[in-house]
Amino acid sequence: MEENTPLGLEKSLIYIRNLENCPPSYLNDPGRKDFFEIVWLQNEFALHAVREEENPGRGDWIYLIPPYRVHQLNKAGKKGILLSFKRDFLNEEDKEFYLDIFKIFNIQGEFSCLPLTGENVAELGKIYQLLEEEYREQHNNFSILKALLKVFLLKLIRIKEHVFTTQDVNQKRVYEFMMMLEENYRQERTADFYAGELHLSSKRLNQILKEKLDKTVMQLIHDRIILEAKRKIIHSENTLKEIAYDLGFTDRPYFSRFFKKQTGVSPEDFQKQAKDHIESKFNTLVE
Repeated sequence: MEENTPLGLEKSLIYIRNLENCPPSYLNDPGRKDFFEIVWLQNEFALHAVREEENPGRGDWIYLIPPYRVHQLNKAGKKGILLSFKRDFLNEEDKEFYLDIFKIFNIQGEFSCLPLTGENVAELGKIYQLLEEEYREQHNNFSILKALLKVFLLKLIRIKEHVFTTQDVNQKRVYEFMMMLEENYRQERTADFYAGELHLSSKRLNQILKEKLDKTVMQLIHDRIILEAKRKIIHSENTLKEIAYDLGFTDRPYFSRFFKKQTGVSPEDFQKQAKDHIESKFNTLVE
């Protein structure tokens, strides 16, 4: 497999760069939407909002951004690594591993963030060094790259599981809810359904979500619908009418009213703003 270039991502399966020299041609390439992205910030402040009392200052953070996401993190001038790979680079026959990858990348809806300890950094750094060295080889070996990437991802899964198991029981319920929402939001849009699946009352589930995420079940369902609508508006060739139908809306005007109520802009205005944003800002990503 030859060294990947910034252009023509549709022909690439894996792409590695330092964040400081990641070219706009990659950030703006339409093929980028097909990639899982691992952004490893090194000795930097977190890119996402961290409550002031919890802010640990500079450190190492790994952001896991799934394909087709709308949100893009402003990485301009940051120290760290970008590691992107396509779904085709994973072995779908290993069902358990494949499912774990989807879980760690989808837990937060837009992206998942893992704070790294010094031990994590040392462990991941050794694997990444081997992966990057093979990637830089003029005639690199696809099988070696695939194996090293799998080891790197397995380490991330272990880190994520450790973070998860140290959380309280209600945080685990939030995790279970988010996983269930990802699978069912198109068909199931009531608090009663999700509460019943978790063996909780709707009132209790809403209390837990308000405490942990400051949102109710319905707010999170609406957020997920809007996220998918934004994705499709930006990344698909479908008409707004087709998008509305795919998301379970009976007609286009109803979808437009819902979208504007949730976002403050119409689907048409969002589509235009997103296009203008992407064209004018090379190193930031649209929210």
